[in-house]
Amino acid sequence: MIKYRLICKKCNITFDSWFASSKQYEKLKKLKHLNCHSCNSFKVEKTLMAPSVVNSKGKILSISKNNKYSKIKNKIKKYQKFIKKNFNYVGDNFSSEARSIHYNKDNKSKGIYGNATSDEISDLREEGIETEVIPWFNENEN
Repeated sequence: MIKYRLICKKCNITFDSWFASSKQYEKLKKLKHLNCHSCNSFKVEKTLMAPSVVNSKGKILSISKNNKYSKIKNKIKKYQKFIKKNFNYVGDNFSSEARSIHYNKDNKSKGIYGNATSDEISDLREEGIETEVIPWFNENEN
């Protein structure tokens, strides 16, 4: 496994991502499977990154990172609970349902959430339909 720091050339956001190998990164990049989680652009590149160095404080740093991860995961789960309570789940029909709501101005339905590919999200945004991508944890995950 290898971790790269990536940067979106469109919105300049940086983020880390894990890959099975450097060849796997190149393959995913070539197939246009790497996109920015913020603006959905495919203009994502590797940046310079310092190597990880283990020291005597490594254990303490690891506990601190796990604590941060846990706090973020709990916050995301709160958002998920709010979304499930206040929005309609449409599953894999997200794109068609979003278009239906957008183009039928008389439709005053609740907001929706569901699944969509990055291509479908790009198409919706090109049509002027606002969407947001958020991380999602399954309830059975720790």
